[in-house]
Order: sequence, then structure tokens, then C-alpha cells
Amino acid sequence: MLLDSFRWGAIIPLLAVCAVAQTIINGQIYTPGIAIVDAPQPNTPLGGDNLHVALDVTSNGQLQLPPYPTKPTSAIYNITIFLSSYTTGKNFTVSNGTVSAGNASLGAIMQQEPGSTVKHVNWIWPDCLVGDGNPTGSSSSRGLYNISIRQNFRLNGTDMYTIFDLPIKVTNKISSASDRPSCDALNNPLLNQTVLNASANTFTRIAGSAIETTGKGTGLGGTKPEASPQNGLGGAGILSWRTCAHTLWIGAFLVLLVY
Repeated sequence: MLLDSFRWGAIIPLLAVCAVAQTIINGQIYTPGIAIVDAPQPNTPLGGDNLHVALDVTSNGQLQLPPYPTKPTSAIYNITIFLSSYTTGKNFTVSNGTVSAGNASLGAIMQQEPGSTVKHVNWIWPDCLVGDGNPTGSSSSRGLYNISIRQNFRLNGTDMYTIFDLPIKVTNKISSASDRPSCDALNNPLLNQTVLNASANTFTRIAGSAIETTGKGTGLGGTKPEASPQNGLGGAGILSWRTCAHTLWIGAFLVLLVY
């Protein structure tokens, strides 16, 4: 117990380095793209039956919902999500646009909940994350993760691809259930920081910056969904994207390795 507390205490200062990496306004997290994260909040301990992620894909009503015009000035082509950790070595597919058996991985996010400006991703935790509390040893798959949100989009006439990593802690209780998918079936090789940096545009979205469109928006984005700490809201902390997030991962791995 004392050792676990020391490990977490040694990792927390790494999070402070990333405090200014991206903007949080009224609980909404501005990604380096069009989508805004309503939930979860950074560094929230998560558990329960599912991982819940809420994304405003209109950037608070600035962008219309699909279908977009033939040649849009701004649009989100697709969003994919992974749950990744250099600490555990896992890289799970949450949504890559293709539904797998039992919704182990989810379908196209932009096609969910037609007419809704906020897309709610509800992903069943896989079997290796079952447990309660901090990881119990080096072989545990629980602990520090990043919700890695990849956006392929067009903003004000320019096509871009960005990667945004939102840190969370898989430390709350996740109960065993027969419908939990296999971790092995969802796991992918981890790409190193150099490869990830080279694959994405270096772009920071400034909160309040205008989004030009060739159509009319559908109104203001939906309000933040009701939630408890288990599904993402109310957790204090700060977030990072790309470079800061990988600093967290690598630093956490070294701390856990040494201690």
C-alpha cells in the first residue's frame, strides 16, 4: 500500500508539466481539432461497466452535423478512439469505424445518434481490466491510460489529422461479466512517440476561434451529460496532447519500473 502510494505520488508531478497544453473552459476540453470533449475530465479514476466518452462534434454549434456539403469548408471526416498506455503496454481499439462482435469495438462515431450534437461513446471494458483499486503488480493491465482521440477533419479549408491524448486512471471497480470482450482481440501494437508525431499535424485549437462553414449550424451543442465520477465528470486535473501525454506515459513507466 505504501509503495503504491509512493508510485502515484511520484507520477503526479509529471502531470503538472502539461497544465497549459490545452484549454478547458466550463468543463469542456478543446482538442487540437473540431471536437470538444465534454466527458471524462482529465485524470479521473474510472470504472463501472463501460468507458463513457462524450464528444461535441459541432464545437458548440459552430459546425453543422453531417451530411456535409459536397465540398465543405469545414467538416469532421471521421473520429477514431483508442485506449492506450505505455505503462501497461496496451493499446485497445475503442472505435475504428467498424463494429465488431458484441460491440467489442464500436462503429463510426459520426454516424451515432443522428441529430445529436454530442456523441456518446459507451465502450465495454475488456476482461483484463476487471478489478478494484490500483494495479497490484507489474503484470496488471489496470492503471494509467490515455483516451487517444484521432480526428481526420477539414477546418477552414485545410485538411488535417490530429491526435489528442486524454489521461485517465483505470482504478475504480470493474466487475467480472460474461459479455466482457477479450483484451487480446482488441489490443494493437503501440507506436512510439516519433512515429505518432510524424503521423499527425501540429495544431492547437484556440478556444473561441471561428469555424467557417458552407452551411448553417444546427444550434448550440448539447449540455454536458449527467454523470458521476465513475463515468468521467467531476475529476480534478489537467490534460495533455501528444508530446505531454507521452511524457506522462514514459515517466510513469520509469517510476513503476524503478520502484
